[in-house]
Amino acid sequence: MAKCKILTIDDEPTFTYVVRLTLESTGLYEVREENKPLQALSVAHEFKPDLILLDVLMPGMDGSDVAAKLKADPELCNIPVIFLTATLPRHETNSAGGIVRGGSLFLGKPISLSELSKCIEDNLKPAKPK
Repeated sequence: MAKCKILTIDDEPTFTYVVRLTLESTGLYEVREENKPLQALSVAHEFKPDLILLDVLMPGMDGSDVAAKLKADPELCNIPVIFLTATLPRHETNSAGGIVRGGSLFLGKPISLSELSKCIEDNLKPAKPK
C-alpha cells in the first residue's frame, strides 16, 4: 500500500522536523518539510502531496496567502489543507477534532500524534483508482 504524502509548511524547522519524524514513525506517511513559505507552491508541484499541514503565522507570506495561492492553482486546488497554529487555544481546536473558520480546518499547537493522525485520516480524499 502506498504511503500518503504529507507536505508540512512552517517557518520553524524544529517543528517540521518533529512532525516529519512523528508521522513517518507510523509507517503510513511520507512527509516533506518546507520552511520557506515563498517556496511552498513549487514544492507542492514537485512533491504532489495528498494533504498539506500549514502554519498560519510565517514571515514573507502567511498561511492564508499560501492557502489562497494553492486554491487558485488548478493542479493544487483540491489538496486538503489543515492549518496548525498556536494562535488559537489548543483546548478549543483539538478537543473537537479541529475548528473550522472561513471554511478551513484549524488545529492548535502543540498537537499529539493521535490527534494529528485522526485529523489527517478524516481529511484525506479517497484514493483515486490507478
